Amino acid sequence: MKAAVVTDFTRPPQYADFADPIAHDEHELVVEVLAVGLHPRVRSQASGSHYTSTDALPLVPGVDGVGRDAEGRLRYFVLDDPVLGAMAERTVIDARRSVVLPDGADPIAIAAAMNPVMSSWLALRKRASFQPGQSVLILGATGSAGRMAVQVANHFSAGRVVVAGRNPERLALAAAGAQASVSLLDRDDEIAAALAREAAEVDVVLDYVWGPLTTLAMTVLVTARPDRGKPLTWVEIGSVAGQAAAIPSAALRQAKLTLVGSGQGSVGVREILGELPEMATAIASGAFSVEAVPVPLAEVERAFADPALGEARVVIVPS
Repeated sequence: MKAAVVTDFTRPPQYADFADPIAHDEHELVVEVLAVGLHPRVRSQASGSHYTSTDALPLVPGVDGVGRDAEGRLRYFVLDDPVLGAMAERTVIDARRSVVLPDGADPIAIAAAMNPVMSSWLALRKRASFQPGQSVLILGATGSAGRMAVQVANHFSAGRVVVAGRNPERLALAAAGAQASVSLLDRDDEIAAALAREAAEVDVVLDYVWGPLTTLAMTVLVTARPDRGKPLTWVEIGSVAGQAAAIPSAALRQAKLTLVGSGQGSVGVREILGELPEMATAIASGAFSVEAVPVPLAEVERAFADPALGEARVVIVPS
């Protein structure tokens, strides 16, 4: 069969032949792949840079997708195979790590939205124990997952959403679903003043940036908080601004701050699988807006390498 094949972590996947998948037990199914999202997680898998990556080559990237099983049912699936991923004509899934989609579900929309929705959905539901009416600050709301986080927070009936990011145009788009916005392009003192004014009383921070910006924001939110006994849950999800952040020791002592991560490992497989049906139903019903750009599997190298597609929600579809 044809697949997107990684033979060198320094090069994009190539459209090439790969061994046909085989189901080995009663839980496994071979599915015809219909749509696979090209998420940042998949890019890091293909470059060997993700924290779960191994050195095994060749490999087919793709951690989730939508496929059709032998009975004609559409399934959204999550994979846990470091070698055979979803970017192929067919793949093997564990039926227990999949959910049958509602009739009429759009495979491209599901493949495009599930991963970015999952990012903030799991953070709020499983790491922050978010309650309706609570307020959220989204650091890095200009990325695709951050913009989706605005929709997810509103889906969970957030009382107030504050967005912060660098790109002015995307920040304006994210702000359309928020009550306040903070530009992270300003000087540090201006960022600090804006965060203190708009976000000092938030209940949850969804942090997609990390690095020095997190150090600044955390210091501001803790010191500007009118009631430092009010719980603040800081959920680290991404690290686009730096792999390390200097956390002031006083921040952990002078406020009721809980710092947690949300990602593969910190949220268990069983917890993720338990959320899949509700997420899939919400996306299929049109609860979230996502703009997908379908690219044929035969053009997978372009999908990975074309700078013009860098900010798009690319979905790999059959050739």
